[in-house]
Amino acid sequence: MEKKKLWFLFNPTSGRGQIRIHLMEIIDIFVKAGYDVTVYPTQKKEDAMRLIPQQADKYDLIVCSGGDGTLNETITGMMQCRAGIPVGYIPAGTTNDFAQSLRIPGNMLKAADIAANGIPFACDVGEFNDETFVYIAAFGIFTDVSYMTNQKLKRVLGHAAYVIEGAKQIVDIPSYVMEIRVNGEIIRDEFVYGMISNSVSVGGMKNLTGKEVELDDGLFEVTLVRRPKNPIQTSEIMTNLLIPRDCDTPYIYSCKTDHIEIHCEEAVPWTLDGEFGGDQKDVRIINHRQRVTFMVKDPEKDGAEEESDDGKENSDSAADSHKSRG
Repeated sequence: MEKKKLWFLFNPTSGRGQIRIHLMEIIDIFVKAGYDVTVYPTQKKEDAMRLIPQQADKYDLIVCSGGDGTLNETITGMMQCRAGIPVGYIPAGTTNDFAQSLRIPGNMLKAADIAANGIPFACDVGEFNDETFVYIAAFGIFTDVSYMTNQKLKRVLGHAAYVIEGAKQIVDIPSYVMEIRVNGEIIRDEFVYGMISNSVSVGGMKNLTGKEVELDDGLFEVTLVRRPKNPIQTSEIMTNLLIPRDCDTPYIYSCKTDHIEIHCEEAVPWTLDGEFGGDQKDVRIINHRQRVTFMVKDPEKDGAEEESDDGKENSDSAADSHKSRG
């Protein structure tokens, strides 16, 4: 019987190059799972995105390792291939938000085992104009807070670290007058922040995107923050956005949708999965339901680890959603 073929692409510089320490053990896990393994270290930006459409159909499984940028490149490439080729992910970045949503641990060897021996989970993927994003498209004041916040501060202070970093940006708030079309409604207002997401974690923080997030329901979670008019409103927005509570505020608009259109007279800088997404006046965002299949942990396996190697719990979203669908 011909062996299954696995293509392993990894970013050798992600996470201070920690993949090099575990590379042979990871390959051994793949071989023991019955795969004939081809290994490719990416050489430059957008390397995976360029190569995957050319090579993916030759393999039974694609596994990538790197940060959110590497994952974005991989999925962008996979969107140009036939649906159904599964993707395994070994996180090696700083925040690894989407890995947490998929319940993929930060421990590389455990993640490699899930990639090779897990179960398939068909996940939604976002389209932003002509580009792909895996879990978030965002603009505005807090867009870079999670990526700028000192990592040591995050571990010591948790949510408070984000409030501290966010407060630094309050002095001069950029805002954008926008017309937003969503769910048959037209919203015209001035916004300081917007987030269209498919993740339970943003910047390492859970619950920012709302409750009951499902990664395969064909719906985004939308959060739009109106411009505050005084310090009291600013405080209420920061409290509800950065330290989520069970209360509503008129300054934050939220909903679920499978597509949204946004227009602004001036160009607005966006980020896609933490990377710069360009300055845009007109944006059309579409949810491609269950477009890419990820390998995730089998919820039926006994003794499965619930925590990554740094002690942070990962979300149950993907596996629970899969289990609920049989």
